[in-house]
Amino acid sequence: MIKLVLTYLANAVMLLIIIRCILSWIPGLQNRFVQIVYNLTEPLLAPVRKMIGKFTGGRPMVIDLSPIVVFLIIEILIVPAIRAL
Repeated sequence: MIKLVLTYLANAVMLLIIIRCILSWIPGLQNRFVQIVYNLTEPLLAPVRKMIGKFTGGRPMVIDLSPIVVFLIIEILIVPAIRAL
């Protein structure tokens, strides 16, 4: 049961990140749904974005790579850990 819940949670997080990426391509879109998606995903993406910033010497990135890194973390570390339960 816990394995199923954790799998759904990991999938939901990845879906929210995909939705956030798509929403970021639409300029000027600000509504309650967008705010909820950003509020749910920012705690995961901000630390990764900060870590990537250290590798780039503090220079701003043209493309935000933090969603890709979070996806990799989920797929490489979290999903196998859930399967091992």
